[in-house]
Amino acid sequence: MLVRDDRWEQYAPEVVAAVGALWGKSAGKAGGTRNLLLSHMLDTAAVAEVVWGDYLPPVSRRSLDELAGGPGRGRRFFAWLCGVHDCGKATPAFQHMDADGARAVLAAGLTWDRYAVGRSRWRHDKAGGKLLRRLLVEAQWAEAQVEWVWPLVAGHHGTVPTLGQLGAGKPALQGSGQLWPAVQSALVEVFTRELGFDAERPLAAVQARGVPGRAVQLQLAGLVVMCDWIASDEAHFVGVDDLSRVTMPAARGRASAAWSALGLRGGWGQLPAPGSTGFKARFGADPRPSQELVTDVVGRMGGPGLLVVEAPMGEGKTKAALAAAEVLAARFGAGGVFVGMPTQATSDPIFTQVRDWLRGIEPGLEDQVALLHGKRMFNPEWRQLLQGAGDWGQDADDRFASVCEDEPDEYGMDSFDECAGESHQRHAPAEWFLGRRRGLLSPFAVGTIDQLLFAATRTKHVMLRAAGLVGKVVVLDEVHAADVYMSQFLEEGLWWLGQAGVPVVLLSATLPPVQRRKLVGAYLAGARSAEPGVVELPEPQGYPSVTAAWVGEGGAAEFVVEHARSWREDLGVRVEVLADGPPAVPEGPAGPGAPAGPVSEEAALVQLLGERLADGGCALVIRNTVARAQATFEALRESFGTDVRLLHGRLHAGHRADRTRECLQLLGPPGPEHERPGRLVLVATQLAEQSFDVDADLLVTDLAPVDLLLQRIGRLHRHGGQRRPARVAVPTVVVTGFSERGDDAPWILGASEEIYGRYLLLRTAALVMAATGGTWSVPGQVPELVARVYGEDSGVVPDSWAEEEAQARRAWDRCQEKRRMAARDFVLTRPGEHGAATLEGLHYAGAPGSLAEGQFEALVRDGDRSVEVVLVRRDGQGLRAVSGRRLGPGGEVTAQTLDDVLAGTVRLPASLTAAAEAELVPLPGWRGHPWLRYSQALVLDDGSDVVLGEYQVGYDESLGLVVSGGPARR
Repeated sequence: MLVRDDRWEQYAPEVVAAVGALWGKSAGKAGGTRNLLLSHMLDTAAVAEVVWGDYLPPVSRRSLDELAGGPGRGRRFFAWLCGVHDCGKATPAFQHMDADGARAVLAAGLTWDRYAVGRSRWRHDKAGGKLLRRLLVEAQWAEAQVEWVWPLVAGHHGTVPTLGQLGAGKPALQGSGQLWPAVQSALVEVFTRELGFDAERPLAAVQARGVPGRAVQLQLAGLVVMCDWIASDEAHFVGVDDLSRVTMPAARGRASAAWSALGLRGGWGQLPAPGSTGFKARFGADPRPSQELVTDVVGRMGGPGLLVVEAPMGEGKTKAALAAAEVLAARFGAGGVFVGMPTQATSDPIFTQVRDWLRGIEPGLEDQVALLHGKRMFNPEWRQLLQGAGDWGQDADDRFASVCEDEPDEYGMDSFDECAGESHQRHAPAEWFLGRRRGLLSPFAVGTIDQLLFAATRTKHVMLRAAGLVGKVVVLDEVHAADVYMSQFLEEGLWWLGQAGVPVVLLSATLPPVQRRKLVGAYLAGARSAEPGVVELPEPQGYPSVTAAWVGEGGAAEFVVEHARSWREDLGVRVEVLADGPPAVPEGPAGPGAPAGPVSEEAALVQLLGERLADGGCALVIRNTVARAQATFEALRESFGTDVRLLHGRLHAGHRADRTRECLQLLGPPGPEHERPGRLVLVATQLAEQSFDVDADLLVTDLAPVDLLLQRIGRLHRHGGQRRPARVAVPTVVVTGFSERGDDAPWILGASEEIYGRYLLLRTAALVMAATGGTWSVPGQVPELVARVYGEDSGVVPDSWAEEEAQARRAWDRCQEKRRMAARDFVLTRPGEHGAATLEGLHYAGAPGSLAEGQFEALVRDGDRSVEVVLVRRDGQGLRAVSGRRLGPGGEVTAQTLDDVLAGTVRLPASLTAAAEAELVPLPGWRGHPWLRYSQALVLDDGSDVVLGEYQVGYDESLGLVVSGGPARR
């Protein structure tokens, strides 16, 4: 229909009629009434205005104001960027796809060749990029401005194409004749005027005053997606098919109501600078010297930058990092925090700690922390936080409605959640934030470091992850745990954070110097928009230490490198060796569950522990493989009975949680809840290596690279005030898993070499052998020991080993290079393109389609792929969970039995992955269940194993998953 108001006076009636017919959402996707394209564009712009006021951190608002030409101008510019995203729908390529909508458009005088549009596809995001380029050039935008803006439109469904990939734009698809171009121009011009831009030359008035760095462009691309998805929620944005009712004030009302109903909110806003007593106010105690140094250094940084905190285990690095994050946020306008941990298990206790810290900043903020990892449903605190806060038990990403109509996924399909209306007083993270791709958009988040690594991959919707990181302070703990493959993504992520000016705090107990230089170099290269490389920086002269790096006003790197004394005296840790050796008989076929190593070594271990624990005491035995841990547990149980515990990664989730909790209660810090046993032997794998707050009187450990060995030693005499029997009163580490061979290089357990490589183990073994009978001063000697093993010093091993060490080094170098190259296909920036000015072609040759979380993990963590299964037992009466609770005939679960079923989750060895994927499926009763429908069930008959591929698989209540058989044995 013709609309008579000032907005349309300069346009011909046929143009106005056509704009009034263009649809953006079909009736089926807009609450039963067609939503006009202009209406959806204004809705999205209105959402962007709310995002500006209620979500964006101060630093982002300042950046956009500067980009748009001064204070107060950024809001309107940001709203325009978000709202213009769907202009490509004003083409026959899109308008023909809904029959009812197409009839209205045709009736208004816009035509197309229905056979031509039926034969070809042109995604509306790419069409929008092409259309907007034309309109901006016609508006006489500078070329540099055009080139950074169109990728935001062309990539708003998750992948940013190259200019050549925008498509030829055949007339049949883009609109032939004179009317189509006139209508397209009118649509964008009227939309722009509705936002308040100059009426005479609206598009010319939009042009920014500068070109932001690619990291900010990626953040903006993610925010465009966020605003589009919110504005596409038919529960809050029902269709408007009358052009006279399509106005910006109406869109603002809808956007405000939707934001409130969805329970969305931003972070803490502009924080005040904490005072000199801030640390004690947050954590209830005066800071230790190293903690005081951290907050002092961040207060002296000349700009947002990278902080590397290196301190021994138990020094309080996490509290120091949170205190630093508060100072950095206050100084540089960050609106929230992300804390990344090495594993899911280490994320859970930090989740509690972050919530306590936020409660001290402002009561209520603690309820806005999202826990981001695949096992969060097992965390009681997370479950309690979400109780009564919506249908949190369902997979949020499965309750979608299309935001791009009939285009299948390969042509741009994506989704938004149909969230039930909730009060803005919601005392939990908004459900909208809990979708698989959106967790980092939560104002406060704790999860695995994978969340940051995902943000450095060339994958669909990576811009959402970037939008969730830019504007926060990022804290990453135990960064030394990143291997060479993961480090490619870590360094790439630091490059983007550096370019965006995101303050980053890295924590480590044992960081090799070359790794420190690479991490700092990656961040500084990003801050300079240069290719990353190793940077020369001052070395810490003591331990604990703090290294701060940022780019000064002149573009030069600036550093502060200082150290402090530890809060406690060094431990003189006695170093001993328990000789191991190759099996007396050749190893025959067996699977990953078969015992490893000779019986004589187990007997020697039993004898050692019998002597040292004769008067009581607690020993920790760390093995490098599950199979070896299981064999050790069985051998020790014969002598020590119920005083032996076993903890490893092939326990089902219920057992692992229970045993971890018990170990922390028995061996944790002194206190009323920790009753230390008279005698205990804990056999564990690398789970005990990091963020595992237990205190052992004696440590026996398989040989591992020195940094990991020192991490393990960090569990030794960890807490003061413990009464220890005389035989274990001196902190002692007994290293095994290798044995001397005279002047020859030592024999090293094959499984250990397979995990860590022979080169680092040889150099570590040399240090251990040199120290045998003496002591290491821990933590004082930690930097020196790590530097010797990871450095280039050729005098670490005896001369008689030199040739074998050189061979091992060449093999190690080849392996490292192979793993580095394996990551290149998935790293966000292709080699040589860090200097690019725009996002054009960002996803070229990237990972295809939308990846499940498990596939993401495979992208950023090297190694053989593994799968998780859910254990279920079958007896004569039917199926039951591992807890013994009965299930339905097809495995059906109730709300009361769900936890019992999920407790049976266990990760299989990589050798079983292919067989599990080929043979295991969900139980019939799990089909349609939000958490179980994709879960593979491993059904075990009572008293017998199940055959999986070429292996026998069973589950022992003491040992955990036991695997035998298989094509080969080592």
